Amino acid sequence: MRRPRPRVRGLRGVLGSPYQLLLLACSFALAGYAGVRLLAGETVQVLLWFVGSALLHDLVLVPLYATADRALVRLLGACGRREWLPYVRGPALLSGLLLLVWFPLISGRVAERYAGAAGLSGDGFLARWLLVTAVLCAGSGALLVARSLRLRRATKVRPPASH
Repeated sequence: MRRPRPRVRGLRGVLGSPYQLLLLACSFALAGYAGVRLLAGETVQVLLWFVGSALLHDLVLVPLYATADRALVRLLGACGRREWLPYVRGPALLSGLLLLVWFPLISGRVAERYAGAAGLSGDGFLARWLLVTAVLCAGSGALLVARSLRLRRATKVRPPASH
Protein backbone atom coordinates (compact mmCIF):
# COMPACT_ATOMS: atom_id res chain seq x y z
CA MET A 1 0.00 0.00 0.00
CA ARG A 2 1.47 3.31 -1.08
CA ARG A 3 1.35 6.40 1.05
CA PRO A 4 -0.01 9.54 -0.57
CA ARG A 5 2.59 12.23 -1.20
CA PRO A 6 2.41 15.26 1.07
CA ARG A 7 1.02 18.28 -0.73
CA VAL A 8 3.02 21.47 -0.92
CA ARG A 9 0.78 24.46 -0.47
CA GLY A 10 2.17 27.42 -2.37
CA LEU A 11 5.28 29.25 -1.24
CA ARG A 12 4.65 28.54 2.43
CA GLY A 13 5.38 24.84 1.91
CA VAL A 14 8.64 25.70 0.19
CA LEU A 15 9.79 28.60 2.35
CA GLY A 16 8.47 27.53 5.74
CA SER A 17 6.37 29.40 8.23
CA PRO A 18 6.58 33.18 8.59
CA TYR A 19 8.26 32.70 11.98
CA GLN A 20 11.00 30.58 10.40
CA LEU A 21 11.56 33.20 7.72
CA LEU A 22 11.70 35.97 10.32
CA LEU A 23 14.18 34.00 12.43
CA LEU A 24 16.33 33.31 9.37
CA ALA A 25 16.28 36.98 8.34
CA CYS A 26 17.20 38.05 11.89
CA SER A 27 20.08 35.58 12.02
CA PHE A 28 21.44 36.89 8.71
CA ALA A 29 21.07 40.46 9.91
CA LEU A 30 22.84 39.66 13.19
CA ALA A 31 25.67 37.87 11.38
CA GLY A 32 26.05 40.80 8.98
CA TYR A 33 26.03 43.31 11.83
CA ALA A 34 28.61 41.30 13.78
CA GLY A 35 30.81 41.02 10.70
CA VAL A 36 30.64 44.75 10.02
CA ARG A 37 31.30 45.64 13.68
CA LEU A 38 34.24 43.23 13.98
CA LEU A 39 35.90 44.68 10.90
CA ALA A 40 34.83 48.29 11.32
CA GLY A 41 35.70 50.46 8.36
CA GLU A 42 36.19 47.44 6.08
CA THR A 43 32.59 46.91 4.97
CA VAL A 44 33.52 46.03 1.40
CA GLN A 45 35.96 43.41 2.64
CA VAL A 46 33.29 41.96 4.94
CA LEU A 47 30.85 41.69 2.02
CA LEU A 48 33.54 40.09 -0.13
CA TRP A 49 34.29 37.64 2.69
CA PHE A 50 30.60 36.65 3.03
CA VAL A 51 30.14 36.19 -0.71
CA GLY A 52 33.50 34.46 -1.11
CA SER A 53 32.87 32.06 1.76
CA ALA A 54 29.42 31.17 0.40
CA LEU A 55 30.86 30.52 -3.05
CA LEU A 56 33.78 28.54 -1.63
CA HIS A 57 31.41 26.43 0.44
CA ASP A 58 28.92 25.77 -2.34
CA LEU A 59 31.34 25.29 -5.24
CA VAL A 60 34.28 23.58 -3.51
CA LEU A 61 33.45 22.21 -0.09
CA VAL A 62 30.02 20.65 -0.77
CA PRO A 63 31.33 18.55 -3.69
CA LEU A 64 34.31 17.61 -1.51
CA TYR A 65 32.01 16.54 1.37
CA ALA A 66 29.80 14.57 -0.98
CA THR A 67 32.74 12.79 -2.63
CA ALA A 68 34.31 11.90 0.71
CA ASP A 69 30.98 10.63 2.05
CA ARG A 70 30.36 8.50 -1.06
CA ALA A 71 33.84 7.02 -0.73
CA LEU A 72 33.22 6.28 2.96
CA VAL A 73 29.86 4.61 2.20
CA ARG A 74 31.47 2.46 -0.50
CA LEU A 75 34.43 1.54 1.69
CA LEU A 76 32.33 0.58 4.72
CA GLY A 77 29.75 -1.11 2.49
CA ALA A 78 32.46 -3.23 0.88
CA CYS A 79 33.71 -4.25 4.34
CA GLY A 80 30.18 -5.06 5.47
CA ARG A 81 30.29 -2.37 8.15
CA ARG A 82 27.72 0.21 7.02
CA GLU A 83 26.47 0.47 10.61
CA TRP A 84 29.75 2.23 11.44
CA LEU A 85 28.84 5.23 9.23
CA PRO A 86 27.43 7.48 11.98
CA TYR A 87 30.43 6.74 14.18
CA VAL A 88 32.78 7.99 11.46
CA ARG A 89 30.60 10.82 10.15
CA GLY A 90 30.01 12.38 13.58
CA PRO A 91 33.61 13.08 14.60
CA ALA A 92 34.57 13.93 11.01
CA LEU A 93 31.75 16.49 10.79
CA LEU A 94 32.57 18.13 14.12
CA SER A 95 36.31 18.13 13.48
CA GLY A 96 35.80 19.56 10.00
CA LEU A 97 33.51 22.27 11.35
CA LEU A 98 36.09 23.24 13.97
CA LEU A 99 38.78 23.31 11.28
CA LEU A 100 36.62 25.48 9.05
CA VAL A 101 35.84 27.98 11.81
CA TRP A 102 39.31 28.15 13.37
CA PHE A 103 41.43 27.59 10.23
CA PRO A 104 43.22 30.96 10.31
CA LEU A 105 44.44 30.29 13.86
CA ILE A 106 45.06 26.56 13.32
CA SER A 107 47.19 27.36 10.27
CA GLY A 108 49.12 29.99 12.25
CA ARG A 109 48.56 32.67 9.61
CA VAL A 110 47.01 35.25 11.90
CA ALA A 111 48.73 34.46 15.20
CA GLU A 112 50.27 37.94 15.49
CA ARG A 113 47.02 39.69 14.64
CA TYR A 114 45.15 37.51 17.14
CA ALA A 115 47.73 38.22 19.85
CA GLY A 116 47.47 41.95 19.21
CA ALA A 117 43.66 41.97 19.29
CA ALA A 118 43.01 39.44 22.06
CA GLY A 119 46.12 39.87 24.15
CA LEU A 120 46.55 36.09 24.11
CA SER A 121 49.00 33.87 22.32
CA GLY A 122 47.90 32.52 18.95
CA ASP A 123 50.09 29.44 19.37
CA GLY A 124 48.74 26.01 20.18
CA PHE A 125 45.55 26.02 18.12
CA LEU A 126 46.80 23.21 15.88
CA ALA A 127 47.67 21.02 18.86
CA ARG A 128 44.30 21.74 20.50
CA TRP A 129 42.39 20.98 17.31
CA LEU A 130 44.26 17.69 16.92
CA LEU A 131 43.54 16.84 20.56
CA VAL A 132 39.82 17.62 20.18
CA THR A 133 39.72 15.54 16.99
CA ALA A 134 41.41 12.61 18.77
CA VAL A 135 38.96 12.86 21.69
CA LEU A 136 35.99 12.96 19.29
CA CYS A 137 37.26 9.90 17.42
CA ALA A 138 38.03 8.01 20.65
CA GLY A 139 34.59 8.85 22.08
CA SER A 140 32.87 7.74 18.90
CA GLY A 141 34.90 4.52 18.91
CA ALA A 142 33.95 3.89 22.54
CA LEU A 143 30.27 4.38 21.70
CA LEU A 144 30.60 1.95 18.79
CA VAL A 145 32.23 -0.68 21.01
CA ALA A 146 29.57 -0.21 23.70
CA ARG A 147 26.80 -0.54 21.11
CA SER A 148 28.39 -3.65 19.63
CA LEU A 149 28.74 -5.28 23.06
CA ARG A 150 25.13 -4.43 23.95
CA LEU A 151 23.87 -5.90 20.66
CA ARG A 152 26.02 -9.00 21.11
CA ARG A 153 24.61 -9.58 24.62
CA ALA A 154 21.06 -9.00 23.40
CA THR A 155 21.39 -11.49 20.55
CA LYS A 156 22.94 -14.29 22.60
CA VAL A 157 20.64 -17.24 22.91
CA ARG A 158 19.76 -17.73 26.53
CA PRO A 159 18.90 -21.20 27.78
CA PRO A 160 15.25 -21.66 28.69
CA ALA A 161 14.45 -21.31 32.36
CA SER A 162 13.74 -24.59 34.12
CA HIS A 163 10.57 -24.92 36.14
